Amino acid sequence: MKRKGLYFLIALALGGVGAVHAQDNTAAPSDTAATSSTDYDGRWYIAPTIGGYYNDTDRNTNSRQFYYGLGVGRFISPNASIDLFIDRTKRDRDTAVGGGNWSNNNFGAAARFYAGDWNAWRPYLLAGLMGSYHQNPGDHGWAPAAELGVGVSKTIGDSSDIRIETGYRYDWDDKSQPAQDGYGDWFLGFSIVSRFGEPAAAPQPAAAPPPPAPVNDCSTKDSDNDGVNDCDDKCPATAAGTIVGPDGCPQKVVIDLRGVNFKFDYPKKGHVKADEIGKALAEPTSDSIAILDQAVDTLQRYPQVHVTVAGYTDSVGTDAYNQALSERRAQIVYDYLTSHGIDASRLEGPIGHGENDPIDTNDTDAGRARNRRTELQVQQ
Repeated sequence: MKRKGLYFLIALALGGVGAVHAQDNTAAPSDTAATSSTDYDGRWYIAPTIGGYYNDTDRNTNSRQFYYGLGVGRFISPNASIDLFIDRTKRDRDTAVGGGNWSNNNFGAAARFYAGDWNAWRPYLLAGLMGSYHQNPGDHGWAPAAELGVGVSKTIGDSSDIRIETGYRYDWDDKSQPAQDGYGDWFLGFSIVSRFGEPAAAPQPAAAPPPPAPVNDCSTKDSDNDGVNDCDDKCPATAAGTIVGPDGCPQKVVIDLRGVNFKFDYPKKGHVKADEIGKALAEPTSDSIAILDQAVDTLQRYPQVHVTVAGYTDSVGTDAYNQALSERRAQIVYDYLTSHGIDASRLEGPIGHGENDPIDTNDTDAGRARNRRTELQVQQ
């Protein structure tokens, strides 16, 4: 492969890294790609790589130089991944043996075996086989090659890892120099791993069993018209319009928006209209919209209730950026409520709290997804 062609592939791959980061591949907690030690993210990824060689002295070339390459692969279990890769290096031959360039293009497959939790620094073992195409003033052709090594990997986002590895690569080239038969080189490499596509959805929980059939007449009566049947009503004479709990007694209203989570870095500027809320919500959007519609229904049934619309973010990004993002999240929910008949006089805000007051850890994908939220805080 020509140098310009391989440079183009790596530039294209790095561009793909940016595209993968620009879209948010997280979802609500029920749909988040699993990241525990017993589960894994099996999406395909690309892995642009750059590194350096410390050459075998028998090569009669400069002792150190860079290599660059590109891998495509996926995890096949929580602790194992397979990559297909290509890489290239060019060496300057010593003047004493005639000078000139000695290049190698390697095409192969590598397996990595990891230890530790998905979100931690994960040490791994590396083993690979490849075909090495060598080209120099004395010869050009193919030879088998293999590599062994160790490395460490770290998840740095919902769809990205970094890998640092070192090892030993042996090339059975016996044509380039008549007096030599095979070369062993040490290498050190750095890769950015970027997964693409949507994460797999978690299985849906089983439906709850239906409630038992009524066994007496009081279960069908509601003497004070508070929505709780006389059998369960422990406060049977509540005043009309009083907000009551499941026992029929006065209770504070809580409008729960758990499950209405946002995609990473959404909504964008200009995407805060109520009819664009689907672009900002994590999948499945239909479930999140249903929760918002339930909140609208609650506010319509209790016209005396006033709420504060507050938005939040995870900890990724600067404080100033997260503050503006949380305000946009509160605004889009505020607009959704008013566009569905809730009078603005009953809504305070919208207010953004940035990354403050997280409800879960920001150290995991699932925790960050839960922190990207909007709350309706009932004013008592």
